[in-house]
Amino acid sequence: MNLASGLMKLGLSVITFTYSLSVFAVNLAEVKKGEYLARVGDCISCHTAPHGKPYAGGLPMLTPVGAIYTTNITPDAETGIGRYTESEFAHALRRGVAKDGHHLYPAMPYPSYAKVSDADIHYLYLYFMHGVKPVRQSNKASEIPWPLNYRFPLAVWNRIFLDKQTYQADASKDASWNRGAYLVQGLGHCGACHTPRGLAFQEKGLTHASDHFLSGETLEGWSATNLRGDHNTGLGRWSEADILVYLKSGANQHSSAFGTMTTVINNSTEGMTTEDLSGIATYLKTIKGTNDKHQKPYQYDPNATQAQFKTVTSYPGARLYQQYCVACHGQDGKGVAPYLSPLAGNPAVMDPDPSSLINVILNGSPQLKAQGVAAPFNMPKFRHMLNDTEVAQLVSFMQTAWNHPLEATSAQDVAKIRKLAPSAH
Repeated sequence: MNLASGLMKLGLSVITFTYSLSVFAVNLAEVKKGEYLARVGDCISCHTAPHGKPYAGGLPMLTPVGAIYTTNITPDAETGIGRYTESEFAHALRRGVAKDGHHLYPAMPYPSYAKVSDADIHYLYLYFMHGVKPVRQSNKASEIPWPLNYRFPLAVWNRIFLDKQTYQADASKDASWNRGAYLVQGLGHCGACHTPRGLAFQEKGLTHASDHFLSGETLEGWSATNLRGDHNTGLGRWSEADILVYLKSGANQHSSAFGTMTTVINNSTEGMTTEDLSGIATYLKTIKGTNDKHQKPYQYDPNATQAQFKTVTSYPGARLYQQYCVACHGQDGKGVAPYLSPLAGNPAVMDPDPSSLINVILNGSPQLKAQGVAAPFNMPKFRHMLNDTEVAQLVSFMQTAWNHPLEATSAQDVAKIRKLAPSAH
């Protein structure tokens, strides 16, 4: 009897121990899922200040009415989100309302996160509560002046502009397309940078149903490029494979990442699965172009720039290009892709808004890193070597070289960008 009782207790102990291990394994697996989703959402890029601790906030974000600072989202109970319940976490992420009831500025992309599924919200919550190290760091107050810093109008903003519907799969599309649409519209919040905003700082479109969605926008002195199917300024000439390679490594045969997009590559997309990146590429390639309707499709013309190079005294931009750019990007503008970015036919160069081209010449670009390995080359800064007139001449040359159909850039355009502090991203 005692032996049987002992064996029974031993059996129950083994079962209990095995169950505990399985629960631990499930929880650990869910935390890892949340970690991956946080990477997809690129949370660390915005919620980590330069040289700061991960997710502790403090990164300045420029808005038309003043700078705001990202918040501490570590599980610290006093200064972070350690006391948030999962419901409160979901409410902040999807509705833009903090635990204490104050409204978040829509620089936090909660209109995109509103589409995130309950399951993914759960995994994210587990990760931020159990997979992130707590940091005691108080949040910085915004620099938005009174009375614009009152937040109660944001409740009205939400009623007008916030779509509370989570992502609904399109039954007419396959699983890869739907996965890509879910990531682009939701957690990836691509529209937060690449969709133009209205007077109330609202995104003019949240899905591909709008012609504005992903058609390009200028933020903090950078022009976030058009991701629609436009032949000249968008992804019309890119294949799905081109998009996947770009998101995985930051460069392809058409272009290289620069500015704030380098942090997106380094901290987010380079660590995403091939399946997810393929889904994104599949989805993006189905979005029709809208910006280039009245333009001829770009065709490279190797002879279009020769006259300018032969008479550099009449074309100061050509002279500057030969002096500072030709060694890397070539006289033919084709560079050495993917290591040295091509300029001829590059959608970023053909963008009618020259902000990014000016900015990358003035301030250079952060170094790309794939799987922890730094790219061998990155764009240097020329702000101390070239004055506003020279930068304008150089940009104007690139905008009209190699059969590009754009208008010249002015020194005033350059001066506006130069006054902006180099991006902290």
